[in-house]
Amino acid sequence: MESAIHPSAVIEDGAALGAGVQVGPFCHVGSDVRLADGCVLHSHVAVAGRTAIGPRTRIFPFASVGHPPQDLKYAGESSTLEIGADNIIREHVTLNPGTKGGGLRTVVGDRNLFMMGAHVAHDCHVGNGCVMANNATLGGHVVLEDGATVGGLAAVHQFVRVGAHAMIGGLSAVVQDVIPYGMVFGDRATLRGLNWVGLKRAGTDRETLVRLRNAFRRLFDGKDPIGDRLDAVAAEYGTDPAVRRIVEFMGAESDRGLCLPGSSGDAT
Repeated sequence: MESAIHPSAVIEDGAALGAGVQVGPFCHVGSDVRLADGCVLHSHVAVAGRTAIGPRTRIFPFASVGHPPQDLKYAGESSTLEIGADNIIREHVTLNPGTKGGGLRTVVGDRNLFMMGAHVAHDCHVGNGCVMANNATLGGHVVLEDGATVGGLAAVHQFVRVGAHAMIGGLSAVVQDVIPYGMVFGDRATLRGLNWVGLKRAGTDRETLVRLRNAFRRLFDGKDPIGDRLDAVAAEYGTDPAVRRIVEFMGAESDRGLCLPGSSGDAT
């Protein structure tokens, strides 16, 4: 398919557009932008900075992609925003490049859905197949692993890690790390169990689900030190890749600590 650039669009000199790129009315594409084959910018999209967007990604009206980060420490340093393939970036979404304090890179993987008004701040790392619902927000330096879902109007604090296939409920304020496959919600968010719906949608077999349930109970239903519980779960269930993923996540260094079960809510 041939490229199609609307006459009202502004494409600055130096911008690189792949084959079949479509740029709609009143879009603006900066001089350091790279749009891979098949990208679609619907009307009124603004893409700036050193931004690279992968094949077949679609961006909807009034999205702001690659403009300077909302960080008072940002001093104009040359940083990047890297977006992978087959993403859907809906209306009024904002994605910012990195800063010196975070390695100068914001990275978004493939096949993600960013619904209306979602925000990905500077130095975030978003994996593949994630969903950010309407007005969901990631603060700076957040890691969102593969398949994670952030519900509408939820906010994730700076430096928090959200594990693979975790689910953050709408309106939640997440200030601590969320384990892989975990389900959290509330203000402040607490761990309420495992994301059974997401696990089943991903085709997880029954035996793995049983091991995850048993490992979760062992990890969070005891009074002995968490390190001892981690060791016990690793010894009993560590050959299961899904359980091992949780154990390794919980054992890694963290700037924010872990989101744990609260006094209310069912953690089973």
